[in-house]
Amino acid sequence: MDYDVAVIGSGPGGYVAAIRAAQLGAKVVLIEKDKLGGVCLHKGCIPTKTLLKSAQKWQELQRCSDFGLRAEHIGFDYTLIQKRIMQVTEQIQKGIAQLVKSNRIMLKEGRAALNGSQQISVALGERVEEITAEHILLATGSSAMTLPVEGSTLPGVITSEQLLQLPEVPRSLAVIGAGAVGIEFAAIWQAFGCKVTVVERMPSILPNMDDEIVKRMALLLRKQGITMLTNTAVAKIKQTGDGLLVMAAKDGTVQEIPAEKVLVSVGRKPVVEGFGLDTAGVAYDHRGIKVDEHMETSVKGIYAIGDATGTYMWAHAASAMAMAAADHACGKQVSVNNTAIPGCIYTTPEIATVGLTEQAALSQGKKIKISKFNFAANGKAVSMGETDGLVKMIADKQTDKILGMHIIGAHASDLIMEGALAIRNGLTARHIGHTIHPHPSLSETLMECAHGIYGPVIHQAPAPAARQRS
Repeated sequence: MDYDVAVIGSGPGGYVAAIRAAQLGAKVVLIEKDKLGGVCLHKGCIPTKTLLKSAQKWQELQRCSDFGLRAEHIGFDYTLIQKRIMQVTEQIQKGIAQLVKSNRIMLKEGRAALNGSQQISVALGERVEEITAEHILLATGSSAMTLPVEGSTLPGVITSEQLLQLPEVPRSLAVIGAGAVGIEFAAIWQAFGCKVTVVERMPSILPNMDDEIVKRMALLLRKQGITMLTNTAVAKIKQTGDGLLVMAAKDGTVQEIPAEKVLVSVGRKPVVEGFGLDTAGVAYDHRGIKVDEHMETSVKGIYAIGDATGTYMWAHAASAMAMAAADHACGKQVSVNNTAIPGCIYTTPEIATVGLTEQAALSQGKKIKISKFNFAANGKAVSMGETDGLVKMIADKQTDKILGMHIIGAHASDLIMEGALAIRNGLTARHIGHTIHPHPSLSETLMECAHGIYGPVIHQAPAPAARQRS
């Protein structure tokens, strides 16, 4: 065998799997067809969040008078913003490259395909190298789904990856699809002065999120100036002299939405074609590669992780799957625990969620308690000028064990880990409520929300104890 472990794909699943296997003593090769770090680093998570930070800074500058500050002749240079995005991605890529090198992982830059359960062909420029590995990990990621309507291939109808490459902020943007990616980009471009219209065929934005959180977010987005059209289906996209025209139908009425650019954000699909899965006998379908609790496929010794499995399409989920797969490949009996995978949406304010929504808990027949605490009643949030927010906690009616936590507000993506830890370890509301939280801090919103599960809340107007549902 040339290698103990071969990893195809170097995103947050692939490179983590390679490093973990190397740490366990395996001889590892990491194969990447494009850039080390994958889509997340170069076309997704990192550039998007870097752009978002610039948008947030711009918004803060515009309302600096609220904090007793004066700034005149302010503006932004989108070319410099793009330059910073490149600097950030390059810095992180160099860090990953150093980790790969220091763990003595062989990096091959080429396109890989399976030739069997332990054979891989790697196209390296004009030559093809054949390698063998006792274990193979597939981290092939996902790609943007297309929109099956007339006009979807017109110039100016773009994906999120192409949107990040625009040389300037468009005057107007129509976003088709109100999932996490669509809503994030809508918020970012609106902050830079772009006129944004979001079109969603479902009754509400952000499917699978807690209804109450979604309603609050929709109100805030409209308040920020974004036009939201739900229960609306795109029938056609037309080219006009001034740009594009989205024909959107609702209740039998067609509305015309003019836009300089149209972002198609209707979801992502696993990349399963072109990697020799059929040749190797790996079971898969359009929803992704089939795996067990150890991330092993139908072929012993071949594993699949991350978006390629079509399950939890979050970078952090891919990394967790990577650790489990690498451990199992190296002889450890490890599986992925999916009970507490947090999901985050990086809007302003942020949304973060973990565990069961209220709707999911009730549909499963659970008897629950619900407590809520507003950011407006938190001293740190008030001092920050970030009072738009809410913590919602769902607990078992009899045991007070935390079943779900949902946050909309500043730093929600950081705060949600308290909920993830609670659910992962079977903690109760009392475990959170009886833990002393620092003051002033946003974390106090979680403590006080927990208080509401089993008794009264200090910094909120008197109300019945936790609302009970069954």
